[in-house]
Amino acid sequence: MSHSREQWVGTADALLGSAWRYASPDQAFLDLPGRPSRSGVRSDGLEGYARTFLAAALRTAHGEDPHNWLERYAAGLAAGTAGEWPAIFDVGQPMVESASVALGLRLTKPWLWDKLPEAVQDRAEAWLREALRHVPAANNWYFFPYTVASFLESAGRGDDETRQAQDRAMELLEGWYVGDGWYSDGDGRAFDHYNGWALHLYPALDAHLNGRPVTTHLREHLESFHLMFGADGAPLYFGRSLTYRFAAASAVALGAVTGETPLSPGHSRHLIGQTLQYFLDRGSLSDGLLSLGWHGPHEAGLQVYSGPASPYWASKAFVCLLAGPDHPLWTAPEESQDEDRTLALPGPGFLIQRHNGVTRLHNHGSDHVRPFEGEYATEDDPLYSRFAYSTASGPTAQHNVADNHISLVVRGDRSVRRRIHPLGAADNWAASWHRPVFDANQHMVPGLRIESVTAVWDDQELRIHRVIGAPPGTRAELTGWATDLPSPLVGVRGWTGEESRTAPQGTAFTTTAKVPVLTADVEGTVTLAAVAVLNGTVAEVDWNARVDEILRLTLDA
Repeated sequence: MSHSREQWVGTADALLGSAWRYASPDQAFLDLPGRPSRSGVRSDGLEGYARTFLAAALRTAHGEDPHNWLERYAAGLAAGTAGEWPAIFDVGQPMVESASVALGLRLTKPWLWDKLPEAVQDRAEAWLREALRHVPAANNWYFFPYTVASFLESAGRGDDETRQAQDRAMELLEGWYVGDGWYSDGDGRAFDHYNGWALHLYPALDAHLNGRPVTTHLREHLESFHLMFGADGAPLYFGRSLTYRFAAASAVALGAVTGETPLSPGHSRHLIGQTLQYFLDRGSLSDGLLSLGWHGPHEAGLQVYSGPASPYWASKAFVCLLAGPDHPLWTAPEESQDEDRTLALPGPGFLIQRHNGVTRLHNHGSDHVRPFEGEYATEDDPLYSRFAYSTASGPTAQHNVADNHISLVVRGDRSVRRRIHPLGAADNWAASWHRPVFDANQHMVPGLRIESVTAVWDDQELRIHRVIGAPPGTRAELTGWATDLPSPLVGVRGWTGEESRTAPQGTAFTTTAKVPVLTADVEGTVTLAAVAVLNGTVAEVDWNARVDEILRLTLDA
């Protein structure tokens, strides 16, 4: 189907109309139904106001407001800043929401902010300015005070405090850059959708609104990121906060709006339109509201900070509406460009494998373990620790059998993969090593490590693992894809057992899932290899010869 600007406008209006049924009498809160977040219901109500305001602001950014959305948000701002909204504090949720409020005010300044009484403007500034005076989380959160500062400067209320907030965020961003258009979300190695919907979006949009060049490597980022969608529009299911759903398309839209993109306007429109339609067609709305989940509700995939209004960070995708009706994003012929592609990204340690409209990401570099943190098996994170993710399947939940994973069982304790150490990525392969860590009985085994390589051809995945320093009595277990699609896992070298296990909590794609498992008893240094396929069959080739070839290029080089 073709996609249009009218589709996006209509979706924004429908989402806003449903959400506003839950507005408080003074319109300062949108108290959406559902289980509260750890921040409490007042913060959740502010989140409902702020995140939907961003959608309304992008919807009305050209001065068209037939439903009088901005009148409602103006009333809510007046009431909220008169003492209704929770105060901004160190590493607190109100700081996150201050950025959406500030960006919404900036985008609608002629029609909302400029018409407010000066007393309300002063109160709003006083509430927002606390974001500049409190400590953000040590990651993309630094762009919340950055965005507040950018709005205050655009409103003629800038000073040394606002400039310092902007300079600090950009200084940190430069230090988090690893190449290939990718930033770590804070110190360490956390690469996920926050690249597009935060680390690129806030500073690149600020530069565009100020008429300055975009300096965030957005064009380079989109060279690889546009491959991380399926032909059906599904984003890659990888990393946290996936309940933001079609926000994943915001970087593609922003690239088209700013011109900082390698994609044609027609390709950009097709990609963002497919992503929006993907979720609208698969049950993401419940009574008109975005649910906490992926297709529909999915509790196992949520974070503790997620509340009923959290999914409305999806509003960021409406940045496409900054392109007016005559923009090439909407007037150029639509293009799908669903080509097969393999791309290695040594910066983040990724190997992208796109075949038959499905993208797989082989992860040899992103772990979400901060530099000061230890490694504990109880903190296994399915959204980062797996070796492979895709646009057609999701990882199993914590405490279920782990998919796309190698574990060692020593004295009854099963290891997990936490901190990932990249060993390189090029052509059709990526490699890394990790230290297996265990639960309370034994956190680690001295000298034990696993070196791993993934190499791909078409839809085939060769997974090689070299176990080093395994004590006597160790059992190795390798798992494949958790899906209801035909997805075999076949041993090539070293594996002796084969079975299937059930993940009772399923995934975001299936209510229950079967996971293929290979097993072997190992001791000392052992090389193990297997072939995995997602929705296909294993090719009849000399896999042992390919194992030797890849080892010569990687672990034995």
